[in-house]
Amino acid sequence: MADMETDVLIIGTGPAGSASAALLSTYGIANIAINRYRWLANTPRAHITNQRTMEVLRDLGREVEAEVYLHATEQDLMGENVFCESLAGEEIGRMRSWGTHPMSKAEHLLSSPTFMNDLPQTFMEPILFTTAAKRGTQGRMSTEYLSHVQDAEGVTATVRDRMTGQTLTIRAKYLIGADGGNSLVAAQENLPIEGKMGVGGSMNILFRADLSRYVAHRPSVLYWVMQPGANVGGIGMGLVRMIRPWNEWLIVWGYDINGPAPDVTPAYATEVARQLVGDPELEIELISANTWTVNNAYATRMQQGRVFIMGDAAHRHPPSNGLGSNTSIQDAFNLCWKLASVIRGQAGAGLLDSYTAERAPVAKQIVTRANQSIGEFGPIFEALGLTGSVDPVVMQQNMDARTDSGLAAEKQRAALRDAIAFKKYEFDCHGVEMNQRYASAAIVTDGQLEPPFAMDEELHYHPTKWPGARLPHVWVFTPEGTKLSTLDLAGHGAFSLLTGIGGEAWAEAAATVGAEFALPITVHQIGPRRAIQDHTGDWARVRDIRDSGCVLVRPDHHVAWRADEVSADPAADLRRVLTAILQPDALAAQRVRGAA
Repeated sequence: MADMETDVLIIGTGPAGSASAALLSTYGIANIAINRYRWLANTPRAHITNQRTMEVLRDLGREVEAEVYLHATEQDLMGENVFCESLAGEEIGRMRSWGTHPMSKAEHLLSSPTFMNDLPQTFMEPILFTTAAKRGTQGRMSTEYLSHVQDAEGVTATVRDRMTGQTLTIRAKYLIGADGGNSLVAAQENLPIEGKMGVGGSMNILFRADLSRYVAHRPSVLYWVMQPGANVGGIGMGLVRMIRPWNEWLIVWGYDINGPAPDVTPAYATEVARQLVGDPELEIELISANTWTVNNAYATRMQQGRVFIMGDAAHRHPPSNGLGSNTSIQDAFNLCWKLASVIRGQAGAGLLDSYTAERAPVAKQIVTRANQSIGEFGPIFEALGLTGSVDPVVMQQNMDARTDSGLAAEKQRAALRDAIAFKKYEFDCHGVEMNQRYASAAIVTDGQLEPPFAMDEELHYHPTKWPGARLPHVWVFTPEGTKLSTLDLAGHGAFSLLTGIGGEAWAEAAATVGAEFALPITVHQIGPRRAIQDHTGDWARVRDIRDSGCVLVRPDHHVAWRADEVSADPAADLRRVLTAILQPDALAAQRVRGAA
């Protein structure tokens, strides 16, 4: 007999675990979330919050979205990445990042009802965890996961109360391992991880100091300091990251992973801060200092039976591109509606197999992109002349040469401009953030071909209602004048069906077939004199179907299926599609019987 029982046990309360708890509780699914520490994140590790993640938080409730905006640094202040010799010293160049370039900003505004922002993990986790607790999650701090065993009916986990030393057992139908880059859950299930851990070393110095006189006129999240001969080692580049404008900061500097990690004493931290800021008299309030390793690894399978992994347990990479917590929260959005559907009896367990099929390719993509972004600093080093010598005097002379007249200096300046602009693949990579297209048994394409990307798929979001893609955002209106995103018409834990004038039969089919599956389907008919109206015509332009057609949208905003026009038997078509998505095991068994 277990000491506790629940539907889902969540190991870890980081962005992935807390988001899972909040989503499951919102969907009415009992869950317990445990954390081996006494509280949530104590350092501001992750911070970039992209539009897709904000759409997940908006789906949790406008009050959740509003709280994020309340605490976050707004997009305009995320600014332009600055490259300089020190914060007080000469500026080398800058690039408009995070959607602040006018062209990129327009794309952001057209792509989503939400806004990118900078929200440190020390703020994000409490928002998610508090939402979860308010809605029913049983949270246990200072509770350490030890092991688990699973059987045909569920999972039994053994945990230790770190305050009392008592060992407890928790029985759950399913277990989520959101326990970080050294995941014990992944290790116990022997889930395959490709790549390599510990490919580089970094140190963090978190401190408070008023640096507004150096930065307020050029707001940015990231200030890259190029300083040959800096006594913190490496090629001479470090990062001064804004945590809160403009008095809380994080210095990140690499160290040789093959040697011992530096001992970051208060005196050493102060010296490094003074050096990179360029103020020899700077006094700092040191908050913390630590070292960490850069990883390049991802899970090729994110589930085994009733056990799932997500977040850093599944994708382990440097913070480049700001993809970590975003991908973690989106992992949760993908899995939790599926768990809820299975636990409520609306779907068979086969639906859960689509989690790996859909999210493992994303894990590989973002790990690859983040590590590639590190290498893309190379052209900047080359343009500045930092790669041909290890002598700091020569390196500084090479940097200074860009200020000369003459053809060589002109070419150097051009190469530097191009190299900095190319960093848009790290700092303004909208397509990587928004272009996920799923291919699994939980998507029905009916043979429709995937549309090509008209522009660079890493840099630009490409809206499409091809099944597997996220439902495109446009603004629509109620008769009273309320403005809603098409994404507001979907999600919230339910399937949605969008149709237009002439699509009344789809609404009737949704009611009939939804009742058969015990699955409420939210229906919206869009058109003049209807409850949702397309005054701008944007929905008509983006929908890719006729007025009488329909788009079936999953609870995670991804298009499950679409029909160009009303069919001869809408109920039969909808039944076929939902059976394929929700009951893949039964469908497969039916095919086997038919073949026999």
